[in-house]
Amino acid sequence: MSLFPILEEISQPTPSKILFVVLDGIGGLPRQPGGPTELAAAQTPNLDALAKQSMLGLQYPVAPGIAPGSGPGHLSLFGYDPIRYQVGRGALSAIGIGAEFREGDVGVRGNFATLDAAGRVADRRAGRPSNEENVRVVGKLKAAIQEVEGARVSFYTESEHRFVVILSGAELGEKVSDTDPQKTGVEPLRAHPHDPADAASARTAAVLNALSARIREALAGEPTINGALFRGISERPKFPSMQQVYKLNPACVASYPMYKGVASLVGMRVLEVVGEEDAPEGKVKALQAHWAEHDFFYLHFKKTDSTGEDGDFDAKVHKVELFDRLLPELLALKPDVLVITGDHSTPSVLKAHSWHPVPVLLHGPYLRNDPAQRFTEDEAARGTLGTLRGTDLMPLMLAHAGKLQKFGA
Repeated sequence: MSLFPILEEISQPTPSKILFVVLDGIGGLPRQPGGPTELAAAQTPNLDALAKQSMLGLQYPVAPGIAPGSGPGHLSLFGYDPIRYQVGRGALSAIGIGAEFREGDVGVRGNFATLDAAGRVADRRAGRPSNEENVRVVGKLKAAIQEVEGARVSFYTESEHRFVVILSGAELGEKVSDTDPQKTGVEPLRAHPHDPADAASARTAAVLNALSARIREALAGEPTINGALFRGISERPKFPSMQQVYKLNPACVASYPMYKGVASLVGMRVLEVVGEEDAPEGKVKALQAHWAEHDFFYLHFKKTDSTGEDGDFDAKVHKVELFDRLLPELLALKPDVLVITGDHSTPSVLKAHSWHPVPVLLHGPYLRNDPAQRFTEDEAARGTLGTLRGTDLMPLMLAHAGKLQKFGA
């Protein structure tokens, strides 16, 4: 059951401030049986000190056994039931980059990929090219392809290997399977409508299959980026806003378009961040510059996820330690409530999102004694928050910040 009707009734605006930090993909696994996870291996004196003054627990963004995508994971953290409020990655990315994305259009998230001579996927991310290289290749596609099977095609750079396609001008549907096989050594999948009787979605699938072939032709001379994989085919949804449900004035501090997209979708103001995506100092500066203007801040760090997806245990440890060094600057802002968690686990040993619960830390003025001593998976399992659903976090934050009135007589 959604708590939105109740929360809309009992939420109240107050001057208190909430800082919600999402370390993307932060949950991990030991590199060897019995060894530490990435979080446990990291040297985190500031997080350790904060954990001793906080309440910890674990949360499942969707449900036990479910490995969530970033979209469902984040919607859950913002209090939106990810089963009821579903949105594809394509829509989130399109909204996040400010693409021209109108009602009736279909947004598609693309991965530039490296295909071998037999057409099999050799690298799903084409070596993570620079944004400049992405812009160059997108420009090449714009010049070569404007229409496929009667549908207008617009290409946009997202970041690194990611790009966005907007399909428009034809009767199109969103209920279409991905072409990304999520592994190497196999050919890209063909898009299929979930229901063959759904003519609009069948048309979208036909357009995407033809577009895949056209992109391979256009990029045939490229040494690395010579194919594309499609994910998250979706139309633009409309959700209730955080202002409406929670009475908040929320803001987002993120660099990657997809996360700006999901924040915008639920009503957050997206703040400008100056600097590279793997240089989080720019995010801290944006937070500091706008601290007086909002009462809820979502602060996103990406590289704890991408290093996990790359299978680089040591690099993920380094990114955790980098965040730890920035933590004193966040604490200096004196948020009334601070929550640190992730949208899913991305263990380096799996090189993928996983179903493992994610540690969560809650710091505020009204806490019970908690035995946890560090912000790690094992310590979080000992914490007094217990095991939660991701959707439980927003009501907890609001309550600790004094933003919820009593429910009922």
